[in-house]
Amino acid sequence: MRWTIKPKPAEEKVKHLAQALNIENFVASLLIQRGIETYDEAKAFFRPSLDDLHNPYLMKDMDKAVERIEKAIANNENIMVFGDYDVDGTTAVSLVSSYLKSYYKNVATYIPDRYDEGYGISYKGIDYADDNSITLIIALDCGIKSIDHVVYAKERNIDFIICDHHRPGDFLPDAVAVLDPKRADCSYPYDELCGCGVGFKLIQALGQNRNQTIEDFIPYLDLVATAIAADIVPMTGENRVLAKFGLEVINTNPRPGIQALIQNIKKQVLTITDVVFIIAPRINAAGRIKHGNYAVELLTEFDLEQAIEFASQIEIFNADRKDLDKQITQEALVQIEINDESNNFTTVVYQEDWHKGVIGIVASRLIETHYKPTIVFTKSGDKLAASARSVKDFDIYNALESSAEYLEQFGGHMYAAGMTLKEENYEAFKNKFEEVVKESIHPDLRIPEIAIDAEIYLSDINEKLVRILKQFEPFGPQNMTPVFISKNIKDTGYGKTMGKEEEHLRLFVKQDNSEGFAAIGFNLSQKMDCITNNKSFDAVYCIEENEWNGNVTLQLKLRDIN
Repeated sequence: MRWTIKPKPAEEKVKHLAQALNIENFVASLLIQRGIETYDEAKAFFRPSLDDLHNPYLMKDMDKAVERIEKAIANNENIMVFGDYDVDGTTAVSLVSSYLKSYYKNVATYIPDRYDEGYGISYKGIDYADDNSITLIIALDCGIKSIDHVVYAKERNIDFIICDHHRPGDFLPDAVAVLDPKRADCSYPYDELCGCGVGFKLIQALGQNRNQTIEDFIPYLDLVATAIAADIVPMTGENRVLAKFGLEVINTNPRPGIQALIQNIKKQVLTITDVVFIIAPRINAAGRIKHGNYAVELLTEFDLEQAIEFASQIEIFNADRKDLDKQITQEALVQIEINDESNNFTTVVYQEDWHKGVIGIVASRLIETHYKPTIVFTKSGDKLAASARSVKDFDIYNALESSAEYLEQFGGHMYAAGMTLKEENYEAFKNKFEEVVKESIHPDLRIPEIAIDAEIYLSDINEKLVRILKQFEPFGPQNMTPVFISKNIKDTGYGKTMGKEEEHLRLFVKQDNSEGFAAIGFNLSQKMDCITNNKSFDAVYCIEENEWNGNVTLQLKLRDIN
């Protein structure tokens, strides 16, 4: 594990902000690391407000989108809300369809089948619209590159409104409206919205025409917060505002579908981490194991009893997903050993019967054991399909581009991608990809990194600090949970291993004459030698509150020790 301490901001800036906010210097430093340098910026950060949301009409083509939807309603046209099968897509479809249905009945939803139709707008979906006299399709979380599909729909007198957040290609589809803050000609002030976020801006614009205020849209924010958490978009700007208020809805008055998913969780307050690890995987499991329609049914159901029934079905899908994920990961690890590929610069594995719905998860799991760019292949029709995942700071998309001669198609971004190839090209691609990564990856990137925000003393940790750090929430990319380092600390003799396989570490630490703190290190039992016999060691950790039997105490969640 490689420890990297983030650069310290300029001392003058730190002092100035610390004085303005009456906070410790190292807290001011944390804020400056997040781009917050003035009192007003700090106020907006610590006190997010729905008033901070931008006018949706600042987004290019929003006026055209609203005009076309209003025309469809006036003419009693059939509207189809189409979206991807992942969390961002299914929440977006649930959000836009349920809003439109609140005042207009001719609204259908469509999620493509992951296996039969694949990602994005499908010809099968357009044919379904044509067969059902649908004349307007609103596509969410997909469509920005669907030029041919939009032409195909036009030939059948079907209009498209595209709502996407992915990077456009050189040309845009010839749709009635293309809502995408990443469009080069779009001057919308924030371009990191997820697909459901773009859908939210659309209903916000529709609502303005109906004299609705932002208060009317708060009930939809549980969906938006779930999508933001699952899609791992930056937790900055509008995303942070939407996530914060969405979390409040999840904790106080969630829609029946989300209430059904979380009803057995015993925590008093759910955080964004809980959304990522509890709510999102269950919504995703529907599209991975069965069909994304199950997720939309759940998220648009208004009867709690029915929602609980849907949630129990999804719970089964999620259990199946977990079993498959565990089994395939184990099979892949064995394959790496048998092929003697542990020391390669890449991991590329293939088995024809691996479930296509979980190979992306398996790629992420393999990186936990073999930290390197990873691709997991399975059979899909007469070709092989794969999911790729990368390590921090290595652009896997570029590496695939350099190996593209062996691929049928591929797409994605720096850290994740998908691809297909002919089976006879598998070995040649595998060798080429290994060669490309070997030549281009920096040696440091082959070692997992922990980025450390600041060095502090254990004596700096108190209830006031924790209250301030809580106000940094919700955490996510570009606003991660602060990570600290404290040096020359000692276990007071309580250190022990714990867990089913004694894989975790539990200790009680002190530094000089400071107050002591309980500390827990998941999967750190191999570091037991560092803490025995009254040895001093350095620890990297986050500070968290531990709830147990109604009592709340501060503890250190160890990331690593040396």
